[in-house]
Amino acid sequence: MAAPPEGAPCWADAMFDDIEAAKGFYGDVLGWTFGDTSPEYGNYTQAYAGSKAVAAVVPPMPGQEGSSQWCLYFAARDAAATAERIRDNGGELLMEPMPVGDFGTMCLARDPGGVVFGLWQAGTHEGFQAVDEPGAYCWAEVFTREPEKSDAFFPAVFSYRSKRFEDPDEPDFRIYDLGERSVLGRMRMTDDFPPEVPPYINVYFAVADCDEAVARATRRGGVLRFGPMDTPFGRFAALSDPQGAHFSVIDTTATTGEPPRTTDVD
Repeated sequence: MAAPPEGAPCWADAMFDDIEAAKGFYGDVLGWTFGDTSPEYGNYTQAYAGSKAVAAVVPPMPGQEGSSQWCLYFAARDAAATAERIRDNGGELLMEPMPVGDFGTMCLARDPGGVVFGLWQAGTHEGFQAVDEPGAYCWAEVFTREPEKSDAFFPAVFSYRSKRFEDPDEPDFRIYDLGERSVLGRMRMTDDFPPEVPPYINVYFAVADCDEAVARATRRGGVLRFGPMDTPFGRFAALSDPQGAHFSVIDTTATTGEPPRTTDVD
C-alpha cells in the first residue's frame, strides 16, 4: 500500500505488561500471527493478518506498566511541522518527533481534552499493509468528555472537515473527513463511562463474524462492554482485553438499515 495522506490513520500499536498473553489473546480473537521481536527497538513486535502487517505490540517503558491502551497513529508528511501545529492548537507533546531507524519518525501527543495519539512520518515502514479486511484496522473514534476541544483541535491540526448527525435524537457524534473520505469519528463520553476511564481513541478491527469474535474474546478473559449491535455500518461490539486495553470488532458485511443523515459543520 502507498503511504497514506497527511492526517489519515496509518498504524496502531499497544503496550502490554504481558506480551505473550497479548499475543495469545489477539492471535485467537483476530487471527493474528506475530513477527520476530526487535530488541534494539524495545522488543517491538509486529502483528500480521495473513502476510500483511496490521498492528504491533510492545512491552511498556519503565514507569508505564499497567496502562495497556491502543494508540492510533496519523500520517504526517513532516512530523516536526505537525508537532508545531499540535502545540499551536493547545495540544501537548508526550514524545518529540524521534527517528526510528530508517523505518520512519514517530511522535506521541495529547489533545486538549486528554486524548492520546501518535504521528508517523513514513520511511521504509509506510503503515498498515491491509485495512478493512478480517484482522485488520477498519475504523476509529475519539471518545472524549470535552468534545468541543477535540472538534476544534483535530480539524485544525489535520485539515479535517466535520459533519454531524442531523437527527437531534442521535448521539453527540461527529465524523471527520479528509478530502472525500471519512477517516475518524468523535463520540461524547456519557455518564455510562466510569470516571476513572480516561478519554481515548477506540480502534476497530474488522472480523468475519462479530459474535464469534466476541465469544473467543470472552473465553480468553476479555470483557464485553457493549453489543453486539447491528448498525448501518456493520455488526459491532466493544471489548476490553484481559490487560484492560479497549478495542472494538466489526463485521462490515452485516449491515442493517440506512446510515443517519449528516450535515457539514461550519
